[in-house]
Amino acid sequence: MVQLHKKFTNEQIKELIEKYLRKEVGRRYLQEILGINKTRFFALIKAYHDNPSAFSIQYVRKGKTRAIPQAVETNILKELAIEKKLIENKDVPLRSYNYSYIKDRLEREYKQKVSLSTIIDRARKNDFYFKKPKRTIHDREVLTNYTGELIQHDSSYHLWAPNAQEKWYLITSLDDYSRYILYAKLLKKETSWAHIVALERLILTHGLPFSYYVDSHSIFRFVQGRDSFWRRHHKITDETDPQWKQVLYDCNVKIIYALSPQAKGKIERPYQWLQDRLVRTCVRENVSDIKQAQKILNQEIHRYNYRQVHSTTQEVPYFRFQKALREGTSLFRDFKIRPPYQSTKDIFCLRLDRTVDSYRRISINNMVLKINGVDSGEKVNIRIYPMNKVLSEVRFWCNGRLVDIQRAKNQDLNLPIW
Repeated sequence: MVQLHKKFTNEQIKELIEKYLRKEVGRRYLQEILGINKTRFFALIKAYHDNPSAFSIQYVRKGKTRAIPQAVETNILKELAIEKKLIENKDVPLRSYNYSYIKDRLEREYKQKVSLSTIIDRARKNDFYFKKPKRTIHDREVLTNYTGELIQHDSSYHLWAPNAQEKWYLITSLDDYSRYILYAKLLKKETSWAHIVALERLILTHGLPFSYYVDSHSIFRFVQGRDSFWRRHHKITDETDPQWKQVLYDCNVKIIYALSPQAKGKIERPYQWLQDRLVRTCVRENVSDIKQAQKILNQEIHRYNYRQVHSTTQEVPYFRFQKALREGTSLFRDFKIRPPYQSTKDIFCLRLDRTVDSYRRISINNMVLKINGVDSGEKVNIRIYPMNKVLSEVRFWCNGRLVDIQRAKNQDLNLPIW
């Protein structure tokens, strides 16, 4: 039904009706202007004829507002109470109420439909409401023109499941153009290997992106401590390449660093929606195990990627991502192993350099390994690929040749893998 009061004023409608009554304009022409049918038109004529001075097209709600069922009322207050408890817990990364989440939860868990305005009304009346703080102005527009042009990669350390009573790391990778989350994993420990696994999964699934955007964490970048009289800080910033950076070097992928907290904030903002819902659901589901939390994370990732219209792009991330691939607006490249390397195990791995002793041996954290096919004094590049939590494959390269492959226990290698 056409809402005339949103398109015309009372005086405008009166003027048109009077022209019709003076036969200055035809009915069909007026119906087309007003966008109404014949029945509605004559109802307006009758209302004006009955009382011209009191005639109005303004909408007036009739009757009292319908009360919601008591069961719905109870569940709204129950969910709001849970929210308040979470906000008051300083270890939990939540600082505001999420009424949209409560609305979704009522529909999903209780099969109860209620409007967002009703939930906010109950929050105001029962002291479950904060005035919105003034937000710092920041740039939220998409700064890339292609999918795969920039991958935002980050890790967050929070109490994701308060019932677990321990903080976990959340490692995430997101395509800046589409806002499609390409990787998300909860871990008890953050290591270089964990971030290399994230690279491997993303690259082998989607291809090589043009660049990665990260902060200056030691896993991503070597930074000398403080400047001294003897050495200048900026001269040796990238003198030593971390393991993660060496992988991207072999893949020919550019790295961009966020050099300030403000810039780093741009990495974290796209994940706020996901993190916000992860904590709330873990609390309500009484999650205390990281595997349970990962299942909830996967569900929220699916919702975000395939169902949620992103506030910045105004598109669902997955469909924006796929559209870019179809139309060729993508900078993802096919992954190919560059010679002389032979396997993905030579690329997505941990690396060490050692010099062979007179007995054709090298040592890794006091573990001695004898190598075949090399002479004493030669330099060997060792590439370690953890196969599982127990065992790693150790691949020895010398003068551009794979000279030996061995297996070793992670415990004996004593590397920070898991």
